[in-house]
Amino acid sequence: MNKLDGKIVLITGSSRGIGRAIAQKFASEGARIAINYTKNKQAADDLKQELKGSEIFKADVSIHDDVKKMVSDIHERMGKIDILVNNAGIFDLFSWNEFDDERLKRTFDINLMGQIYTAKECMEDLKERHGIIINMASNAGVGTSANNTTFYSISKAGVAMLTKRLAFDLMDFNVRVNAIAPGWIESDMTIGNKTQNEIFQLQKLFKSRTELGMTGKPEYIADAALFLATDDSRYMNGQIIVIDGGRIDNLTHSI
Repeated sequence: MNKLDGKIVLITGSSRGIGRAIAQKFASEGARIAINYTKNKQAADDLKQELKGSEIFKADVSIHDDVKKMVSDIHERMGKIDILVNNAGIFDLFSWNEFDDERLKRTFDINLMGQIYTAKECMEDLKERHGIIINMASNAGVGTSANNTTFYSISKAGVAMLTKRLAFDLMDFNVRVNAIAPGWIESDMTIGNKTQNEIFQLQKLFKSRTELGMTGKPEYIADAALFLATDDSRYMNGQIIVIDGGRIDNLTHSI
């Protein structure tokens, strides 16, 4: 028997990168995936063809009304949600000298408010079904020393605290809430617009910043997400799992 047979799972930002890898992993364990995308419909369609029983839903998680409609459409086409994976996010790096109100607002709207909106709209399903929430944080939110990550880091630190507060707020309903804080992962978000030489230099840089001398793959995060989505993690709640190869450039490793 598969670990997620019959479960309906909403994964935001699941048409590519880490979200796509999680969708593939969960579907291989019997889950039906609500594939969320914002712009790349072709990628979402391709994934739908690959994953039996999945459906696609266009929504910008930074817009509360979009999220409300998406959840309503999932109810109509698939049923109630058992597991929410708050994966959608952006990786926009800029310094204090490049400070821009619109870029800052977009970073917070997508990375933090998007997770709040989606948790809010899925909450009644999750209470009823004693469900699971997995939030995507970042090791930047724990405290790495990478340049120009201040505002991105703050948005992801907010996700870490959101995770702890949701776990507390939903404890009476037996809803478990945990987060994953990835390090540098080779995905569309980090290398999608890079040349081969730029990718090589990034790989070299981040290998030098880890104790394991390696970089991350989306599949590594998907493996951890599956652990959090099943009874294998039944004694965990409100935790942030850092998966970063043992970064050695941390400001701190405690929250």
